This record gives sequence, C-alpha cells and structure tokens, in this order.
Amino acid sequence: MADYAGRHLRRRAGWCCSFAGVPQSPDHRSLPSAASAATAAPGGGGFVVGGGTGARKQQLPPIPKSPSSFHSSPSSKLAGLIDYPRRILSPGRVSPIDPDADPPLPREPPPQPQPAPFVAVREEEREEEGLDLRLCLRGRDGGCVVVMELDSAVLCQSSAFFAAMAPASAAGGSSGGGKRIEVDGVENVAAFRDAVELMFEADPMRWLPRAGVSRAIGVLEVASSIMFDRGIRSCLEYIEVVPWNENEEEKLKNVLARCTFDEALSKDVLARLRPRHKSGSEDLTIQLIQSVTSSTNNGARKDMQSLINGLLSKSSVYQKDLSGLNKGSLYQICCSCLNLLVELFKEESEPKYHPHGVLKVTNSKTKIERVSKQSENLNWLFEILVNNDMAENFVELWANQDELVRMHEQASPMFRYELSRISANVFIALGGGKVQCPSDLRSQLFRGWFTPMLTDFGWLQRCSKGLDSRVLEESLGQALLTLPLQEQQSLFEEWFQCFASSGTECPNLSKAFQVWWRRSFVRSWVEPCGSS
Repeated sequence: MADYAGRHLRRRAGWCCSFAGVPQSPDHRSLPSAASAATAAPGGGGFVVGGGTGARKQQLPPIPKSPSSFHSSPSSKLAGLIDYPRRILSPGRVSPIDPDADPPLPREPPPQPQPAPFVAVREEEREEEGLDLRLCLRGRDGGCVVVMELDSAVLCQSSAFFAAMAPASAAGGSSGGGKRIEVDGVENVAAFRDAVELMFEADPMRWLPRAGVSRAIGVLEVASSIMFDRGIRSCLEYIEVVPWNENEEEKLKNVLARCTFDEALSKDVLARLRPRHKSGSEDLTIQLIQSVTSSTNNGARKDMQSLINGLLSKSSVYQKDLSGLNKGSLYQICCSCLNLLVELFKEESEPKYHPHGVLKVTNSKTKIERVSKQSENLNWLFEILVNNDMAENFVELWANQDELVRMHEQASPMFRYELSRISANVFIALGGGKVQCPSDLRSQLFRGWFTPMLTDFGWLQRCSKGLDSRVLEESLGQALLTLPLQEQQSLFEEWFQCFASSGTECPNLSKAFQVWWRRSFVRSWVEPCGSS
C-alpha cells in the first residue's frame, strides 16, 4: 500500500487545489493522527492536504479486501456491525419472523467514488520536484478563498508578477517548504485559478477549447494583470479563431478597453471588432434598400424587408440615431418605384388593338405581379419613412399624382386596387396621428384619392394582404374629420350616396359622419343661446 501511494504521488506531482476538508460521513471516516499513522505503518506513502495553515502528510487508509464469495454485496459490508446470528435459508423458503431478534440495521448505500483532487502537471517536470509554494487567493468580499500548492519554479517562470512576489528561496528554486503568497481582492477567483492552471499546461491550445470562449476571456484579463505572456498569446490566438455570441463579444470589448495588449498580438482580434477604415452606414443602408426594391424573388424580398426593418427600428440595438438614413436618397428610391408604377399603368391603358385591327397579346399575370411588386415597395418605403419621422414629403408626393388618378378610372380593378392600397396606408398614418401635414395638403390628398378608395374598398377587403379593413375605416374617418367642415360635408355626402348603393363594398364611416353632423349643426344651434 505504501508503495502504491508513493508511486501515485510521483506521477501526480505539480500543484493541487482544495476549497475545504472532506466532510465526515460513514464513507469518509476521520483519519488517524499523524503520529499514530506513522506508528501503524512506518515508511508508508502520504498525500498533501490543501486546506489549513500548513501542509502535512497523513497516512493513507488501508484498502479493504473484498471477499470473492457470492455474498460480497453492499449488505455484506455490515457483517462486522451486526452482533446477532443470522439464519441462512435455502432459496424458495420464507424466513419466519423472530420476535426476540433485534430489528435489522438499515442497509447502507454503496460508497460513491470520490473525485480525485485536481492536479496540474507539466510534462517536462522531473519526478524529484516538489510543491514548495502555497498560493492563497481571496475574493473582494473575502468570502471565496482558494489555496493552491504549486511548484514555484513554474509559477515564477510563467509570470513576472509572481516572480517579483515570491520569496527568494522559492523564486530561486529551493525546495524549502512553508513559503506562501497571498493575493487579496481578486475580482474573479475562478478566472485567476484558471490562469494559474494554464501555466502548468504543456499545450494551452488543447486546454482552451475545453474551457470555452467566456472562460478564455476571463483568463486573458487575469493573464494581462499578472504579466503571463504565454497565456496572453494563447488566449488571443484561441479567441480570434472561434465564433462569439453577443454576451462574449461585449465581455471581450470590456477587457480590451481595460487592458493594454501588444498590437501585433491583438490586431487580428481587433479586426473582428473594429473596421480599419471607419465609414458611415448611410451609403450601405441605401444600397441595401435599393437591392430589396429591385429584387425579383418575392419570398427573398419579404425576408430582406423584415431584416432591414429590424436594423432600422428605433428599438433596435443596432440603430442608435438617424445618421444611417439619408432622406434624399430614400425619396429618390421612392420616385424610381413610382415612375415604374406609372409606366405599368400607361401600358395597361394603351389600346388593346393595333391600328389594323390586330389584337395585342400581353401577359396580364406578369403585369399584375409587376404592379403588385412596386406597390409593395412603395408601402414598405412609406413604413420606413413613417418610423423615422420623414413621411410628410411622401404624402405630398402621393397627393400630386394626378396622372395616376386619371388612369385609375380606366384601369382594371385587378390593377387599380393596388393604388388604393398605397392610399390606405397613407390614410391610416394620417388618421393615427403618425404623420402631420398642413391642411391644404390633406385636402389635396382627399380630393384625389378619396373617390378611388370608395371604389376599391371591396377589393381591399377580399385581397387584404395584411391590411386591416376595420383599422382603415376608423383611420379614414378620423383623417377626414381633420379637414375644414365645408370640405367634410362634400366628402361625407359622396360617401353617403356610395354607402347607400354599395353597402359593405364601401367603407363604413358612420361614426365619423355623426361627429361631423354634431359639429356642423347641433353646436350651431347651441352657440347663439350661449352668446346671448
């Protein structure tokens, strides 16, 4: 047994760490004192206890011999504790209850294997080298204490910080015991322990992948503070080649901001965090939006629209201000989409026959898809403008489309209702107070696009494409009530006639109509009485 323990110690020489002693339990009986152990087994092997004020050698307990018989089960281990005879019956018979016998003792659970103490060993160490230095780490609050018994030669060779702090005998490689270093106020005790562990690793690039990115960043910060150059280089090399999540990225940024590293070592990591030539996102944002509006794949276009909406959202972590959006460039894209829409309606309004009476053959399905695409582009651009408080000029741009209003009367309902879809979003923004426009501009918008809206409302209900008809009715009525009362009267009269003849094919503006009626007539009878 002594030979077994001695061989075990020579193989695991390096450093060991302990948080506390082994708790007392039936499986872990207290060891005999050092004196009695030495008397019982002189010359036997020993092990180092990491907790306490000083390391001492204690005799390893003898390994119990397990019998080789069939009855060597966990219950047979109680044989020495039971002081009454047991009757062994043959299989198949039931043992009678002996009233005079004491109740059997409860069966102890089988002993669980205890984890071996962590020991880091450098491969190039010689067997005769010992653990001659004790390192004590204390957290800031003083609650977390880690005691490590180390090889001072490895510690001082790895870290200039410890080389300056180590006692002269330990730094010089002397094997005298009792030397200790205490480090108080450690912010991250676990990372400090990992950094010391890394000093005893022959190949750090094998240890770091097992630890992970987050622990490697913590070790990097500790290595910088204790001047552990090999650890700094290994951590930076590992961090640069692996992906990071957002939490790890923020943690790494904080470490790079607090610590100073050699530029030659950290340049590759910094290249993943900071562009070498800083440029604004303005031009790139416009290019992305232009790419979306010119996309020919409907599914991909919707996905890219959602992606850019998330990037430009005010609540997004990526958009901190409006410097990445150029209002003029956005309106140039709007005008380009609007011009394409006008050209498509001009093609639709052309005569269906050649001058010689030959029928023109056109692919109406393809033309409908092209009209729908430009309509969706304009609605998406308007949404971006509304979210960034830039939509007033779009309302003016849409209100001045007299040519499209005229072509709307001649176009097929399958084409023209796409125009009313754009008008619907404009009315919803006005009625919801998201866009503020002058009174004359609102009046111009209603004069041009209110009648087409009444005509196409049925199509918008059947082909909603995400448009809520109830919200449209409410917002249309609210926007109409922002006009002067005289203009409201003419528009409500038009609506009343349309609703009386078309019913649900026309928007229901009854609530707004009642408000207009009360404001126009009921108050006019009350005000003279109040003025007298």
